[in-house]
Amino acid sequence: MKIFLLIYNPAAGDSYFKYRLDSFVEHMQKQQCLIIPLRTGHKNDTLSLLTLTRQYALDGILISGGDGTVHEIINAMLTLGIDLPIGIIPSGTSNDLASFLRLEKDVEACAALFAGGLTRLVDVGAVNDRYFLNVASAGLLTGVAHTADRTMKNTLGKAAYYLKGIEELPRFRAIRMTICADDVIIDSEVMLFLVMNGGTVGSFDRIAPHARIDDGKLDLLIVHRCSLPELARILISLLSGAHINHKAVQYLQASRISIESDELVESDLDGELGPALPLTITALPQRLRVFSPARTVHFKKITGFIK
Repeated sequence: MKIFLLIYNPAAGDSYFKYRLDSFVEHMQKQQCLIIPLRTGHKNDTLSLLTLTRQYALDGILISGGDGTVHEIINAMLTLGIDLPIGIIPSGTSNDLASFLRLEKDVEACAALFAGGLTRLVDVGAVNDRYFLNVASAGLLTGVAHTADRTMKNTLGKAAYYLKGIEELPRFRAIRMTICADDVIIDSEVMLFLVMNGGTVGSFDRIAPHARIDDGKLDLLIVHRCSLPELARILISLLSGAHINHKAVQYLQASRISIESDELVESDLDGELGPALPLTITALPQRLRVFSPARTVHFKKITGFIK
């Protein structure tokens, strides 16, 4: 019999997973799997919760929640040196890694996936002394996840980020930054940058359509200074996953990225408040094992400007 630790966030997304918990346990038992369920509380509880991994011969850690929940648990796992595969049950407003890997929300499908034991290795991004799975950013979109009303997010889903981003436009301005991406140095007035591990941000697909999550590289998207109407069009394209064709948008890949500014600029890691600049961001190749379907679409990387 396989044994899994299940950590679930009862307030994630529409807060509905807690009503499906019994069904999920039932499907796991049918697959001859034992579940040890734990609910998240205060953020500082995660490290103590994960100490349970030392008391059981676990086959994996299952996470039900959004990107913030996954981010918190991954940081705790890497800090404690826990090497176990993770399984994600998408139940948050935004589920970037789950979207990128085409993971099902249905609890029966999730149970079959975890019991089957098929995993793949994925990269992890390191920022100073923190980690991220999906995206590190600063600029226009950085504060959206923190300031969008929870009720609006639960009701509208990812559309809430779209509306909040548009609302922030009139107050936005470019910031002088120096960005070093491997051997490329960029000194520019920047409206926004995204450092992506996969190609999905805020559950919006195709922001980096050629990204892979297991190539040891990070995808850097920079929006240089432009007019407010141009920025609005770029933002709409980013949030809708549409093709971007603008001279102010630069896209490249690197394994190590440093970002500095003379101004106080806070960052965002997977929708959670990150450290202030300067940042040193590195790709940690194939650092994490994730339960994943057999078929996941990959794309070849490209560099340069998005055309």
